[in-house]
Amino acid sequence: MVYRAPEMAQPAYRAGAFALMLALGTILAALAFEFYGGYDPCSLCRMQRWAYYAGVPALFLALVLVAAERPKFAALLFFAVSLGFLANAGLGIYHSGVEWKFWPGPDTCTATLKPLAPGAGGLLDKLATTVVARCDVASWRLAGLSFAGWNVLTSFVTFIASLQAAFAASERFPSKRT
Repeated sequence: MVYRAPEMAQPAYRAGAFALMLALGTILAALAFEFYGGYDPCSLCRMQRWAYYAGVPALFLALVLVAAERPKFAALLFFAVSLGFLANAGLGIYHSGVEWKFWPGPDTCTATLKPLAPGAGGLLDKLATTVVARCDVASWRLAGLSFAGWNVLTSFVTFIASLQAAFAASERFPSKRT
């Protein structure tokens, strides 16, 4: 009788679950900073969220595939997610460079306006209190890193964990070499 470890003890599952928890925690923190902290994201910030919006459900599906003993499909999905987070880390580096004035940002990065109140009566009041989210100005920093800088770190760690899960899942099915 051969003992098989439960699916949650498999290296692919552990690495994939770590990637999922990190990605989920990151996007929930970003949304909390926006809706509870009052930090409006710029257009580059919103673009960096796409990897999380696509990656979190994809990582969950890959974990289901690992548990369902479909390691080949799980490995492909983990690999696709890892490429998405690697690209997102690159986008975060670009955004950080824009904030540090290393290079100019896109033209769409100068302002993100919120809708104005209907009617002319509150228009001037609304204009006086409207906050513009700009890509070239970091709205918050911790340990010298802005939101974009922290996104680079979390995206890169998620890339590594997803890639590790992909390789671990691919080792679960034998290659047909002769």
